[in-house]
Amino acid sequence: MSLHFSSADPEAFPLPDIVPIFPLPTVVFFPQTYLPLHIFEPRYREMVQEASTQGQCIGMALLKDGWEDQYEDAPPIYSIGSVGRIISSHKLSDGRYNIVLQGLHRCTYQEQTVMTHYRQARITPHEPQGPMSLTFEIRRHLEETAQDYLMSKKANQLCEILSSSTLTDSILVHNLSAGLDLSPIEKQFLLESENLPQQARRLIDLIRFKLADLRTTQG
Repeated sequence: MSLHFSSADPEAFPLPDIVPIFPLPTVVFFPQTYLPLHIFEPRYREMVQEASTQGQCIGMALLKDGWEDQYEDAPPIYSIGSVGRIISSHKLSDGRYNIVLQGLHRCTYQEQTVMTHYRQARITPHEPQGPMSLTFEIRRHLEETAQDYLMSKKANQLCEILSSSTLTDSILVHNLSAGLDLSPIEKQFLLESENLPQQARRLIDLIRFKLADLRTTQG
């Protein structure tokens, strides 16, 4: 379990209207987080090469169940994902890439008919439907619940990071959503929240369920 905190300002980087889509079965990407990726398939090497010169953005999407039978084509994806920009790219001698994406915005994807080997989508960035910050009570509840869980997992160093008052509400919520050992479907549920307080409340409930399971397992 690892958490990587980002202070990225999503408003400081312009988004293209259409971005390449990188669908994966286990990865849900959140704004204000960092995502390291190893790119080895030829179609996604092409994607990285072209994205690096055409906007620097890639949209991450979660594949829906049953993707295995259609992987070489275009298996269904969840229409809500997050777009990130390439902040680090290293091309290996055999043509593979190691890149790091910085999360910018959550978006709705509308897939396009394209001639490229990789998928592309027109994006609609989400505007928050409601408060963009947490109340004192919700933040305290989230911090306490997360700390209880992390202490149960012996992640004491992360507990100290969470207690830092320098973390903004959005950095705290997004990085907990990304970094805790939740299932991809649970993370997608968090990503599809209408606003930050709703995401925080959903996250609290999910952590409480995991705490209950952990305590039952530990007797």
